[in-house]
Amino acid sequence: MTNITVAGTGYVGLVTGVCLAEVGHSVTCVDNVQDKIDLLNKGISPIYEPQLDELIVKNAQSGKLAFTTDYEVAYSRSDVIFIGVGTPENEDGSANLNFVYTVARQIAENIERDCLVVIKSTVPIGTNDKVEIFIKNHLKNNVKVEVASNPEFLAQGTAVKDTLNASRIVIGVESDFAKGMLTEIYEPFNQPILSMNRRSAEMVKYASNDFLALKISFVNDIANLCEAVGANIEEVTNGMSYDSRIGNKFLNPGIGYGGSCFPKDTKALHWLSEEEGYVLRTVKAAIEVNEKQRFKLIQKARQDFPSFEGLKVAVLGLTFKPGTDDLREAPSIPNVRLLLNQGAIVHAFDPVGVENFKKIYPTQVIYEDNPEKALEGADLCFVFTEWDEIKEINLNIFREKMKTPFIYDGRNCYSLNEAKKAGINYLSIGRPNVIAKRTKEEVL
Repeated sequence: MTNITVAGTGYVGLVTGVCLAEVGHSVTCVDNVQDKIDLLNKGISPIYEPQLDELIVKNAQSGKLAFTTDYEVAYSRSDVIFIGVGTPENEDGSANLNFVYTVARQIAENIERDCLVVIKSTVPIGTNDKVEIFIKNHLKNNVKVEVASNPEFLAQGTAVKDTLNASRIVIGVESDFAKGMLTEIYEPFNQPILSMNRRSAEMVKYASNDFLALKISFVNDIANLCEAVGANIEEVTNGMSYDSRIGNKFLNPGIGYGGSCFPKDTKALHWLSEEEGYVLRTVKAAIEVNEKQRFKLIQKARQDFPSFEGLKVAVLGLTFKPGTDDLREAPSIPNVRLLLNQGAIVHAFDPVGVENFKKIYPTQVIYEDNPEKALEGADLCFVFTEWDEIKEINLNIFREKMKTPFIYDGRNCYSLNEAKKAGINYLSIGRPNVIAKRTKEEVL
């Protein structure tokens, strides 16, 4: 039996380990944070991800899944070790590989049998080559080691589904041994396996994420122009989507992309290209568009409210997207910071993101249990995340609950016709503004 160990219990590592166990493998997940391992051994995921808790319990009870902080024992018994630790962004935009190399050293010092090390973390092109050299240079025992690339393509909020029902599995290998080992591991998934060299596999991950980021930034750019020329972005993107070369995915305008992947991966590839003497102009433009887009709603609101001092502001949605409690690069964070700095009284609602947001603003923000409480007596409202609980609000609630019904929607959650019927001031992205019959002065 192949002994599989997964290093890291974040989104990549934990989902990988759980799904490998789900298809029948025996998996040990390792992390150096005891609190996380304690939670996992109780059947509780440290991250919010649909289906994850139930699969943790199911596979732990069957004996196929275990969690530990004892990496020395786990690595010593391993035939295959997946590295799924974080690669956060450095100050200059490059990828921080400290966690990857920490695990690599631990592996080198503790493996006692021939081993395949598989890097699932998103790493710059050429990292797999360097990690293999690093491990071999620090080996304590006389064993053979090879490194393979196996990038992940999961999305937060659908990570389990994306892994168990992937469109493809990419493996970057330099030998028949590594190819055979990974093919055998992934055979139960019954998904297309694309084999290539390690550097190509590393590039596939960056190229895929950066292309999607480009698509989002392009649509946001077009949405901003639509506002200037009187077009409706929804009608424009609908017309575009019928072209099979374009499709209908990632054509929703908004206040920019966030999360753990797109922001850091665009910056990392841009940084890497400049290090190699080449400028990825399209990626650079996507980064610039996204940075400006996140403050689009504030710009709109300033046309109606030159000062936020003393105003009650309702904020609906804190996470960077629905289906996750992740706040990394969430547009809500810089916008709330700006509002607080300018004297606004912020009341916020999010179905799962509040506890994480409290780590940033424990007392400065007033957190509400439902949208209606956040809207009560509010002067204006910002929508940052398109949760169902927010999309399903009856628009009459805005008029009835708010002091002045000015809604700035960064995710285009509501129908323009319904907004007109409700008699609210509704401003969204790339669409005509809806202005209530009563002027602001009359309302005030």
